[in-house]
Amino acid sequence: MYVRARTDTAAERDDVTTSDEAGLGTTAAGAPADDGATPATRPVSAADAVRLLTEGELTVRGRIRDASNAALYCTVALDGQEAACVYKPVAGERPLWDFPDGTLAEREVAAYEVSEATGWSLVPPTVLREGPYGEGMCQLWIEVLPESDLLALVDAEEPEPGWKAIGFAEVEEGRTALLVHADDVRLRRLAVLDAVINNADRKGGHLLPADGERLYGIDHGVTFNVENKLRTLLWGWAGETLTDEALDVLRGLREGLGEGGALALRLGELLTPAEVGATRARVEALLASGRHPEPSGEWPAIPWPPV
Repeated sequence: MYVRARTDTAAERDDVTTSDEAGLGTTAAGAPADDGATPATRPVSAADAVRLLTEGELTVRGRIRDASNAALYCTVALDGQEAACVYKPVAGERPLWDFPDGTLAEREVAAYEVSEATGWSLVPPTVLREGPYGEGMCQLWIEVLPESDLLALVDAEEPEPGWKAIGFAEVEEGRTALLVHADDVRLRRLAVLDAVINNADRKGGHLLPADGERLYGIDHGVTFNVENKLRTLLWGWAGETLTDEALDVLRGLREGLGEGGALALRLGELLTPAEVGATRARVEALLASGRHPEPSGEWPAIPWPPV
């Protein structure tokens, strides 16, 4: 596979226009930096974060530039707690011909619900709520570590130990390099989650390394399609045997997605019955094969741009 690539991650969350610049008519508080906009008191648990995001007062502070749909940098406050968050109103979504049902916002929340059901907590707390521009997705802002060793370009034919090959990338006219990702348990878990939710857009910029050796994935609006749409940079384990941990997680998801299961009922509030059924079928297929999926050849395997 050949791609054209940069290797920096989380670029989208470093590029924020203040409210005045964006013409949003709210008081500008700036980007997530030491400017008084980033709250000092944050929720201490996922449950606290979900309550804060759901019930708190949402204030738009700026717009995230270069996002393909409306994405607003906000703060949310409730009972003395505050946090930064991303608010993506449904009104700012662009129609997608191959995702005709539901909304990007609903699929983002559904991805969070599946992530929580795995026990891996790979997606930041995410809720569906009303905001200044109508209903939308609201997700806890993650402060990203400035340095990470998740992706790299190397002048080699094969990856070194500790790395997995993605494909060859065109880095300049007439020159290619091998694009690799870390052989990291966090990325491997994320690869399993992406296979379950059928993520069509796992780019390098959607990987957020955070404090405490945490890793989060974001931007899950194009997921849960009933057709195989898996596009990702995390192909390094393609065809390899799933870990025992992953198989245990998948068995738990199968139970939760069964008739009357808690996860099935929750996803039924966010997705179509066909999408929920397809999710159940993907879990069953992963358990039956016992292996990470491989590119189908019917759909571009790597998203564009890759990071």
